[in-house]
Amino acid sequence: MKLSAYHKKRSEDKTPEPFGGQPSGTELRFVIQKHDASHLHYDFRLEMDGVLKSWAVPKGPSLDPDIKRLAMMVEDHPYDYKNFEGIIPKGQYGGGTVIVWDEGTYEAAEPVEGDLKKQEKNLLHQLYSGKLKIKLKGKKLKGEFALVKAYGRGENGWLLMKLEDRYATKADITLKDKSVVSKKTIAQMEKSPDKVYGENIIKRNSTVKDKNVTTDKAVEVVKSQLDVEPNDKRSSTRKINTLLKKVPEEKFYHEVKPMLATLVDEPFDSEDWLYEIKWDGYRAVAFMSGKNVELKSRNNKSFSEKFYPIQKELEKMNLNAIIDGEVVVLGKKGTADFGSLQNWRSEADGDLVYYVFDILWYKGKDLKDLPLTERKMILEQVLPQSNSILLSQDFHTSGIEFLAAAKKMGLEGIMAKKKDSLYHTENRTKDWLKIKANKRQEVVIGGYTLNDDSSKLFSSLLVGVYEGKKLIYTGKVGTGFNAKMQKEMMELFKPLITRKVPFVEEPDVNKPSRFRPNPPHASVTWLKPELIGEVSYTELTSDGVMRHPSFEGVRTDKKAKTVVLETEKQTEEIVDSSQTLVKPRSKSERRTLLNPTETTQVKKINRHELKFTNLNKIFWPADKITKCDLINYYYQVAPYILPYLKGRPQSMNRFPNGIAEEGFYFKDITGKAPEWIERYLYKSETDKKEKQYLVGSDEATLLYMANLACIEMNPWNSTVKKPDHPTYCIIDLDPDKNTFDDVIDTALVTKQILDDLGVPSYCKTSGSTGLHIYIPLGNKYTYEQSKEFARIIVKMVHQELPKITSIERQISDRKGKMYLDFLQNRPHATIASVYSVRPKPGATVSMPLHWDEVKRGLKMSDFTIFNAVDRLKEVGDLFKPLLGKGIDMMGVLSNFRDE
Repeated sequence: MKLSAYHKKRSEDKTPEPFGGQPSGTELRFVIQKHDASHLHYDFRLEMDGVLKSWAVPKGPSLDPDIKRLAMMVEDHPYDYKNFEGIIPKGQYGGGTVIVWDEGTYEAAEPVEGDLKKQEKNLLHQLYSGKLKIKLKGKKLKGEFALVKAYGRGENGWLLMKLEDRYATKADITLKDKSVVSKKTIAQMEKSPDKVYGENIIKRNSTVKDKNVTTDKAVEVVKSQLDVEPNDKRSSTRKINTLLKKVPEEKFYHEVKPMLATLVDEPFDSEDWLYEIKWDGYRAVAFMSGKNVELKSRNNKSFSEKFYPIQKELEKMNLNAIIDGEVVVLGKKGTADFGSLQNWRSEADGDLVYYVFDILWYKGKDLKDLPLTERKMILEQVLPQSNSILLSQDFHTSGIEFLAAAKKMGLEGIMAKKKDSLYHTENRTKDWLKIKANKRQEVVIGGYTLNDDSSKLFSSLLVGVYEGKKLIYTGKVGTGFNAKMQKEMMELFKPLITRKVPFVEEPDVNKPSRFRPNPPHASVTWLKPELIGEVSYTELTSDGVMRHPSFEGVRTDKKAKTVVLETEKQTEEIVDSSQTLVKPRSKSERRTLLNPTETTQVKKINRHELKFTNLNKIFWPADKITKCDLINYYYQVAPYILPYLKGRPQSMNRFPNGIAEEGFYFKDITGKAPEWIERYLYKSETDKKEKQYLVGSDEATLLYMANLACIEMNPWNSTVKKPDHPTYCIIDLDPDKNTFDDVIDTALVTKQILDDLGVPSYCKTSGSTGLHIYIPLGNKYTYEQSKEFARIIVKMVHQELPKITSIERQISDRKGKMYLDFLQNRPHATIASVYSVRPKPGATVSMPLHWDEVKRGLKMSDFTIFNAVDRLKEVGDLFKPLLGKGIDMMGVLSNFRDE
């Protein structure tokens, strides 16, 4: 490995980690750093070849020769990293706290004659051969150790073990938890990090931060993404004075219930609406009477002391106005960080800003009955320039494109506001709409758990929402908080502790699971339902429990009784269709490309002319489905299927005479495809010959394949950019003599096991006789690691269902049982893509499913070329999260016992 991999994952202006250093040339150093990142682990590093060869050891080293610790090799680190202690900022690669747990010198276990270079050469030879024996001379670790390649654990899997000598012992060396340099524990380092490492970033940044640049970054990114400017000031002072003359007078007041927005399911385009960024912070209304200013939450609690810099800046403005906005903390990218807002005084990781988007009262005049555009005219003219009090810009643009840009920027979502909307207090209006980029929900904290083996910090939060006067349990949240946040929250919990269960039904927090039939006992402490938190999650189960919840922060700006489950309204029900509404150009509302009467047609697709031939040929005799029908289907479904084909080599399965005859695989397009077709050069593992695979790139390529009578699409699991690293892991449930109900039962058991491991999973029909379960990897792991992970999962499934499943490769050994196939996790596997048609009777389609749909009664024939497009109109792309951030496989594997 080279340091290029290290540099790609880090930015010198954002992380205090070292980026260089030269060895002394007189001795070989080793270091073990204890690292509390997404999960606690130990980083074992050996000086070799001018860098630090590195392994992540989830459970740390052991002095017991009978214990073998899993060690996953990671990228080489620079030599100076051996001295690093401190905090890697949140959001950066490896974000968390680091201490030097042990350090010293090392040498080969077997003496090597010669100078240091010869010793190093010998060690490199051992490393590349897969078995490294060394002698450590550290402060905690002494004597001989071995690092051995763990075949079957992926290309980076190793085992770290102690060898028998006088230093061997069964004592747990990891109980010595302090740094050998600073003498601090992880918790102490987190509380009081060494300043020198924070100064590393400052030294690298030669320019002074300009707050104006920082605070305007979000708008700048939107402008660059959409090539659109925010709306300019709309009027002169003279016109504003004319507006003020026509509005009624009103005395200054000190309390108001601000206007609330309705949550809708999707964005839209309309000339009657304008769009704003939805800021992820605290709603705040400023009551400004000259130097006397009150900054209040939406439930009339004072923010003046909590956000005193905003309070002081408002006082300097000397305005007579009542304005509405959102208090946020902005990071360097210009996006709001809700977690940093909770503790901005102590962490100060960003800029505290008050974004103002409306004005209700000005100089004795009531502005609430003016249209929104006129209120904004006044606000833009009267709000003084400031680094921390900013106008929340609005955009006249496409709402659909605006949400897409917000997602790319990592924003919470967007607001859509009707241009002529009045300011309605005390109710949720349909004139303001919010469209979220991801699922978030306010929750009431009703209790917390402590495991028997835990510290005095809680292990999870028990949360719920109100239905009327009843608090309904919605889940157990065990991630999203660090030790510092937990300590602060434990202080908030103390006055709320009660013996009374706040939920209408007491949740069973110690319920056994298939993966953990005997989970560690968790004691529950109930709380009066007064504290509010915010949680992100992937989906709600059929019984209303959040799946994969993660804590975002505490809210103090509203009453707990007002927290209800927020459900999305359908946009088309809220927005009057007479307002020239354009919904997201429905991917599935495309009309067909080819007409059914001509057997040969030429169309221009993506600037390429395609000649479609033999269009009247029957491909599905029993259903009278033609080649023309197949091509039209792929044209209509192209926006959905292309994300799963782009950049991926394709194993084309051709049926030129339809499904009545045997098809064949067409993998090598050398000299057989147009020049504009993208290619990937690949050496076959069987005949060692170089082949040119067709690479999916655009609509023209998709339709070219369909015209070749590729009924089904079979992309690789990886892309040409990272051909050895799949985007996802696949478990293929392949029945033999089983019923489809058996397949469904097996899929549900698989899901339960993955849920217990904290692993998100997505299910689709194969379009044939089975089901496929996908796990997102995010291009972080090799095919070998993906296959090994799938093998572990299917082995657990088989242990649960031995009577109906098999993991035997030989068909004869399966004895008619369902095969749990984990071997689809290889580069050239041929597994049908989502939305792919299958060469089966009825022209079935491989269709993604909601997990609630995976139940007895489901049939393959439910999804065909005839109804797939209509389904996509209704449910959208259910597999979209699969292409996002992948799982932390190392964290999941740490749940398993050591070998």
